[in-house]
Amino acid sequence: MDLTILFYAGLLLIAGLLFGKLTKLIKMPTVTGYLIVGLLIGPSILGIITEEAIGSLELVSNVALGFIAFSIGNELKLSYFKKVGMGPIIIAILESLLAVIFVLIAFVIYFAITGQLSVDNLRFALVLSAIAAATAPAATLMVVRQYKAKGPMTDMLMSVVAIDDGTTIIFFGICVAISNMLGNASSSTPMILQVLEPLWEIVVSLGIGGIIGVLLSLGCKFWTGRGNRISLVVALIFLTLYLSELAGGSSLLACMALGGVFANMSHKYEEVNGLIYFVTPPIFIMFFVLSGADLKLSSLLAVGIIGVIYLVIRLFGKVFGTWLGAKWVHADPNVGKYMGLALLPQAGVAIGLSIIASQALPGELGAKIRVIVLCSTLVCELIGPILTKIALKKSGEIPVKE
Repeated sequence: MDLTILFYAGLLLIAGLLFGKLTKLIKMPTVTGYLIVGLLIGPSILGIITEEAIGSLELVSNVALGFIAFSIGNELKLSYFKKVGMGPIIIAILESLLAVIFVLIAFVIYFAITGQLSVDNLRFALVLSAIAAATAPAATLMVVRQYKAKGPMTDMLMSVVAIDDGTTIIFFGICVAISNMLGNASSSTPMILQVLEPLWEIVVSLGIGGIIGVLLSLGCKFWTGRGNRISLVVALIFLTLYLSELAGGSSLLACMALGGVFANMSHKYEEVNGLIYFVTPPIFIMFFVLSGADLKLSSLLAVGIIGVIYLVIRLFGKVFGTWLGAKWVHADPNVGKYMGLALLPQAGVAIGLSIIASQALPGELGAKIRVIVLCSTLVCELIGPILTKIALKKSGEIPVKE
């Protein structure tokens, strides 16, 4: 029996704990410490964690994302939406859409100025700009938990990052369909079906998560012991991850739906979340250290000006979209001023979409999108938690002593 995997799991936890403590001492989010030490011990620098080890620990990442999505879904209380109305949905749509539009316009201008505006480059711009909509909820959740942030902007932020995945999948599906049409229908699938495909993915994901959420609510009435309830939540999150992948849906959306339905159906959801809160830290530490190890420093050298445009304009689109949405729905002033900064992190969903993009575009263009998204992940995951802390602190929703 090969027990090497236990060595790597223990190493991830010890390294994460040490660097988490270090970054906390210098007033930085602990998640940044996890990512930095992962990058340090990963293949890009010291090579203590090998590529093979990262692959063998992939299940940890899937499980962690399931718990993160479940926790995010628990923020989607109908009572909150009744109080604030359509605000989170409108803000999520605008911050995603304007990130896409701004990046697309910036790329078109760049290609026009450099004399490279061709059909292939326009297709490249369409697909890459669609990925700009994606925001990773994991780092945001960790920062909110670490600093125990509370207030109207925190509530809005958690709702927006939950909705963001759905808007991203829709915009990506539309942009890929248009890209294929520009490529002389390089895909044999009719355009209308390509547009409907992401909608089907959302429906399947929400359906699976919703049904299992009902089962969890009923199960918490039948099993009343704390250990039994923890076991039930873990089992149903695992089942949701499996079924959503099997059905071709999004495991993140499915687990968010699971958490959302449970939070709205069961009056025990806060008690159960409190129990899960003490189970998940080792999983989250391993996930973020592993995420850091998977970041490729070499991708920075291959990005060039297109990658810089993507990073800068994407953030500008997110910030402006959030500000516009907050003005539109008359949200708390801090939402418009600061929340856009907390939407920088980009990881799992964006990387997944980049893989799909590499299959939808000709070889070199698809490979370039993959490199740019990997570089964006490296920068955004390291800087994003710091900007999230700044946004929450400026809004007055974490203690000043932090």
